[in-house]
Amino acid sequence: MTGDKPSHNSEDRNGKSGSAGRLEIDAPVVADGPELYRITRDSGVLDVNSSYAYLLWCRDFAQTSAVARVDGAVVGFVTGFIRPDAPDTLVVWQIAVDASQRGGGVAGRLLDHLVDRVRPRGVRYLETTITPDNSASIKLFTALARERAANIESSELFTADLFPDAHVGEDLYRIGPFEPAAAAAEAGAR
Repeated sequence: MTGDKPSHNSEDRNGKSGSAGRLEIDAPVVADGPELYRITRDSGVLDVNSSYAYLLWCRDFAQTSAVARVDGAVVGFVTGFIRPDAPDTLVVWQIAVDASQRGGGVAGRLLDHLVDRVRPRGVRYLETTITPDNSASIKLFTALARERAANIESSELFTADLFPDAHVGEDLYRIGPFEPAAAAAEAGAR
């Protein structure tokens, strides 16, 4: 989806439809790129990519990414892609929530939405990298694994000496397998 008008799935902050403060989550559109850049920059902790990269991400990886909006304003996002050599694996590149919405479960809802959206494509695993000192991200992805009754494994992936700057090492977190989409739909129908 590369147009300027998003289509939304909506719920309020309590997960119910139709009230003020609606949280809407769907695929990003190109026009969301500047807000992804802003939220990343303002986080003070994430690696900030070029503004151009966020525009491309919203165009070329919209189906494996998601944005959250409250009353139409972008308040969070998750960017991801399917690993070319592992088509059953979604790699989460970045996830961020605007300071005004932190602590309200937006990041968890973004991940849930994205995993549910890519599972029909045969995705059974999620991978992400996290620095060892990022306890909030470790907690977020551990909760996803627990809620989905999936395994979670971590291992060293990129050591600090591989980075040409002062970047700390990144550990790989692999979550899965997720229940196949067809089985999940069948269980929900029971």
